[in-house]
Amino acid sequence: MVTKELDLPTILPIDARACERCVADLRQLLSRLDGVEDVTVDPARGILTVRLDPARIPPSSLERAARRLGNAIARRFRHEVLELEGLDCQDCVLVLEHTLVRLPGIRSVSVQYTSSRLWIEYDREEVSRRAVLKRIQALGYQIREVTLGGDHKQELGFSFLAGFLTLAGWLAGLLPLPQWASPALFIAAYIPGAWFPLAASVKALRARRVDMDLLMVVAAFGAGVLNRWAEGAILLFLFSLGHAMESYAMTRARQAIEAVVRLMPREARVRRDGVEGVVPVDEVKPGEVIVVHPGERIPLDGEVIEGISSVDQAPITGESLPVPKEPRDMVFAGTLNLDGVLEVRVTRPSRETTLARIVTLVREASAQKSPSQKFTERVARYLVPAVLSAAASVLAIPPLFGVPFHEAFYRAMTLLIAASPCALAIATPVAVLSAIGRAAMSGVLVKGGTHLEEAGAIDVVALDKTGTLTLGEPKVVEVVSYGVREEEVLRVAAAVEWRSHHPLARAIVAAAQERGLEISPAHDVQVVAGKGILGVVGGSPVAIGTAELIEGLGINLPARVPADIAQLQDSGKIAVIVLWGRQVLGIIGLADQPRTRAREALDRLREFGVRRLVILTGDSPKVAEPIGATLGVDEIRAGLLPEEKVKAVKELLAREGRVAMVGDGVNDGPALAVATLGIVMGASGAEVALESADIALMDDDLGKLSYVIGLGRATRRVILQNLALALGVIVLLVLTTVPGVLTLPAAVFLHEGSTVLVALNGLRLLAYQPRESRASSR
Repeated sequence: MVTKELDLPTILPIDARACERCVADLRQLLSRLDGVEDVTVDPARGILTVRLDPARIPPSSLERAARRLGNAIARRFRHEVLELEGLDCQDCVLVLEHTLVRLPGIRSVSVQYTSSRLWIEYDREEVSRRAVLKRIQALGYQIREVTLGGDHKQELGFSFLAGFLTLAGWLAGLLPLPQWASPALFIAAYIPGAWFPLAASVKALRARRVDMDLLMVVAAFGAGVLNRWAEGAILLFLFSLGHAMESYAMTRARQAIEAVVRLMPREARVRRDGVEGVVPVDEVKPGEVIVVHPGERIPLDGEVIEGISSVDQAPITGESLPVPKEPRDMVFAGTLNLDGVLEVRVTRPSRETTLARIVTLVREASAQKSPSQKFTERVARYLVPAVLSAAASVLAIPPLFGVPFHEAFYRAMTLLIAASPCALAIATPVAVLSAIGRAAMSGVLVKGGTHLEEAGAIDVVALDKTGTLTLGEPKVVEVVSYGVREEEVLRVAAAVEWRSHHPLARAIVAAAQERGLEISPAHDVQVVAGKGILGVVGGSPVAIGTAELIEGLGINLPARVPADIAQLQDSGKIAVIVLWGRQVLGIIGLADQPRTRAREALDRLREFGVRRLVILTGDSPKVAEPIGATLGVDEIRAGLLPEEKVKAVKELLAREGRVAMVGDGVNDGPALAVATLGIVMGASGAEVALESADIALMDDDLGKLSYVIGLGRATRRVILQNLALALGVIVLLVLTTVPGVLTLPAAVFLHEGSTVLVALNGLRLLAYQPRESRASSR
């Protein structure tokens, strides 16, 4: 038996993360092939692993068969994300999903009210795209391009008109006017007040469903039947006002997401054959040179080849200060060139830039439903029919015991209002979308409400060391000299290392330059692989490297040198010996250093409720333990291979609860996948980082780790507050409505007031700022 790994995106040309059903179909079809023993899929890494008998099916034949099957699945099953116009209430979501899923050939449907997007998968052999679109349009919705602003302004205008007519009706009853004037104005208020709720009710009834709008319309017209036109007008005014405020809240949250889209430049200034010309960004190919003037946004990702400037990278990384750019530095689409002219060689086409991927992933995130949202939708789905049944009971039963019919009817209409779950329906989506938008503006990419809620419930944070907690680059931290000054040790070492690209060499040269030492590059430089480097400085041979290298040259090390080397290594440092002629000048100690304010960032995690901090690293314990002690972590697991990190995360999950894994998205990929929450740092420059984690921190600022955990905690608090308020008001209104304690106008006021409060409470997350650290405030 042999194992063959296949690239899943190549085999199955759809987003494997978005359609687990198609991945499962592919796995099942491959398992049926003669000679295939087992098939496993890792969608997060995009790997398809097949165990096969090469005597029965050669690996090359397997790959061809897998491509054929994958293409057949992709051709048969269509996956679309549609922009909808007219999706103006949470009930519309339930109506659409309920209606579409009943069409033959529909495999799955997910509608997201907050982003006005519909995700659908269907079998093209059973249903056509035209039939799907026709069914959507039959319900009164249109497919549209992304627009900002929404219909809340129109709804608000109708609501204010209803309010004006209601107020006029009330004043007409106080003034010496004809008796019919006041009722006529109240009845006129029904037209603008019921306009949008009635339209939504008709859509729902077409789909054979009842919704919250229908409850309100029935209650309002029921009040009219009882000749209580004033109360019905007040109901429709306040309900339409609450509906408009809800639409406004959703529009504000959507604008926070779509603001990222507006950063994407549409044109680029390209130099072709020595002539500059402005062309659409889609026409620029990798390898071409674009010119960016001061004050312009960089249109495409690329490498600076000419010019020096400062660039505002806040839209991508969230960095508050401009970043200096010079030749060989990378720049990102959507960032702002501030000072000088830059010539940039394009490295990615427009559809693959970091900003384009961010936009795509943020839109996907806003279309996903969090656990809390799924819960509230389930409640609302059964609550509305239950309310209608309860109202019918209140209407039918009390008259049997002597209660006047008109009073029972009035209580039933009031109950329809009291128990309508309007606030409950928007309790979660407005909070989640606001938080995702806020995170995106702060350089943190959250791939959906589920991950945001998970971030708010994390118990343990496991962190990779190199490149995550530390800079990932060695730095000279100690120099031991024998009979000469430390500067002389560094000067001689830097002379030999001057032209080397080895990380240790760059660190030694940088340390010498920081001390202002004059460096004359050595000659006859020769690298000894795995041991060090040789050269000639001032006519004398120089060796820089390990004890094995020095002893191999026939030099006996003084007794104190091995002891000093052991001491440096015990404290987690790399020891490099500097030999000039036959004299050991000294030892240079190098170590990877913790990131700036790393300790503060980890302390903030504890303040946000994280119980345990764990380092998982492939480095040796001698290297990891000093870093862990400096940062104050609770546990260090060193010397781990990638598969051992996976095992460690699983152990933490079983022992401690919810675990977030923080890494670089490449060698930590398997551990990121098995953790409750996978978080990647520095994703703005990584090819796979945006795809391999649930949350991506777009720069190397560890402070954003505590920021996203804090935002997750805040989002959970707001969701719980909203749910408590929405459910609490429903219970209160029901308990006071059935006995007749609460009047219809009072029920309307409390019901619509709770909806507005829930919307405004969710919008608070757009302005989220973490509280000041107790450590930094001391």
